[in-house]
Amino acid sequence: MQLTMLGVGSSAGTPVVGCKCVTCSSDNPRNKRTRCSSLITLDSGENILIDSGPDLRIQSLRENIERVDAVLYTHTHADHLHGIDDLRAFCQIQRAQIPLYAKEDAVAHIKQKFGYVLREPSDFWDLPVLRTEPIHGPFELFGVKVYPIPLLHGRSHILGYRIGNFAYMTDVSEIPETSFALLENLDVVLLDCLREASHPTHINIEQSLAYIGRMKAKQSYMIHMTHELEYVSLASKLPSGVFVGYDGLKLDID
Repeated sequence: MQLTMLGVGSSAGTPVVGCKCVTCSSDNPRNKRTRCSSLITLDSGENILIDSGPDLRIQSLRENIERVDAVLYTHTHADHLHGIDDLRAFCQIQRAQIPLYAKEDAVAHIKQKFGYVLREPSDFWDLPVLRTEPIHGPFELFGVKVYPIPLLHGRSHILGYRIGNFAYMTDVSEIPETSFALLENLDVVLLDCLREASHPTHINIEQSLAYIGRMKAKQSYMIHMTHELEYVSLASKLPSGVFVGYDGLKLDID
């Protein structure tokens, strides 16, 4: 399968509106970060989107994405959910309903806030045509096994995902001890790394590196970064096998 990092930015994105810091003023394209999301393209051709952030439309245009077959939601904060209406374009192209996979509480939130998108297919495609699929444990999607990874995001219980030897974990404040059984023998992991200073609902550089050291994946990539982390500067501090993610980065994963 192929992984595309659609966005590796935090909730404000980078550049931040009105900011003139080194990162926000940089002409390095790897310092231009849209809100956090990734796309998994299976060998069979299906596209699985992880989160639908508010930059989904521009990410899709940039990466020439023409189909989305399912969405995996980590949680329902605005920077991970509020591009849901942009799934309409894919429903129109495919003339098909798109399933949304999420925890029960996340499904309830989507129903409450975006109930208009939950519709059965008809002759009209002027709105998104989506359905929710509550997650209760590992499940199969297009012939591959998806393992939800329980995580903490402050006081919120959210999900990461493992597919094959790839794991995706954003907005992490703590990885519960019981989740580490799902994080063995990884080839690639994408992990939250908000900034250098500590934060109540996200891990920082030091904590991210500690978790990476414990997981021992072959390759680890930092995502969900604020403008406080400049690409070249951060990359120069990382150990072997650990990399700074950037928008548009593509990885082939067995």
